[in-house]
Amino acid sequence: MTDVYFAIPGDIDTLTGGYAYDKRLIAELRVLGLTIKHLQLSKRFPVPDAEAFADAAAQFAALPDGAIVIVDGLAFGVMDSIAVQQAQRLTIIALCHHPLMLETGLSRAQVQQLFLSEQRALHSAKAVIVTSRMTANILIDQFTIPADRIVVALPGTDAQPFAPCVGNPPVLLTLATLTRRKGHDVLIDALSRIQHLEWRARFVGGMHFDLEWAQLLQQKVNSFGLNERISFVGSVENAAQEYSRADIFVLPSLFEGYGMAFAEALSFGLPILAARAGAVPDLVPDTAGILVPPNDSIALADALQTLLVDAAQRKHYQTGAQTAARNLPNWNETAVAVARLINKIQIH
Repeated sequence: MTDVYFAIPGDIDTLTGGYAYDKRLIAELRVLGLTIKHLQLSKRFPVPDAEAFADAAAQFAALPDGAIVIVDGLAFGVMDSIAVQQAQRLTIIALCHHPLMLETGLSRAQVQQLFLSEQRALHSAKAVIVTSRMTANILIDQFTIPADRIVVALPGTDAQPFAPCVGNPPVLLTLATLTRRKGHDVLIDALSRIQHLEWRARFVGGMHFDLEWAQLLQQKVNSFGLNERISFVGSVENAAQEYSRADIFVLPSLFEGYGMAFAEALSFGLPILAARAGAVPDLVPDTAGILVPPNDSIALADALQTLLVDAAQRKHYQTGAQTAARNLPNWNETAVAVARLINKIQIH
């Protein structure tokens, strides 16, 4: 089987769901016998400067004719000119976790620019891997990508021992990088409304992606006098201990292309509180948690109060999460879906 190149911007060990997906997919494809060569693009993507863009163009130009190259969407969405230039010479497979234009905090002009560049890039690809059915539908409906060129490869989840969920006070776990899309501000506002209840909250996730936003979140916590109850933990190498010690997983993201942290929380049997946004409703069944409208701190506070004061209700969702955990896809299934695509492209 021909070598497959996998182009990823920045450090593959970066602690986010997207990087975790890429890293694990490479490992599982190698287990299946594929030779995967990692191409490291500049960490400046998806906002590359001239040097980063030139480096990417040079790396693609150096690939042998006919090479199969999977390109992570964090870079590919703004590499449209390179994609168009190399589309006839290389076999390009795009990997879209979710469209770049769906990040929170972009101007209307930025959204339009990202839409046009990503649409152009995606139409240059031989195929597109997506991590959820919802993202596939967005690409079909909004980006006009033919359905037969899209392969859904859901992120896998490793089986875990279920968390006991016996914290006193209960521990609320949030695991996500501190970016605007993840809704930490909505959660802080909700927690400020239930200060009369017993709880501790741990915000696990990298703070360096948007330092200004991270500082604003800390200021918000301080303004409510919650700095003794809400801990900003930062990135952790192994989140298993965090999940194991938690009682409730809460993350009111404004959009998720899939939501690997939700799948991990389910694998530990944690009841979940989230926003009904993006792919979250497809992943978190009503039996495993409560989904509230996006950007609604009052509804989130009410849901938090319900789970904190009603032990039977919390146990109900805990049991539902444990049931859902048994139906999560594994990483072998993810890799097999991608390997089939690669094999199909090679045959044609």
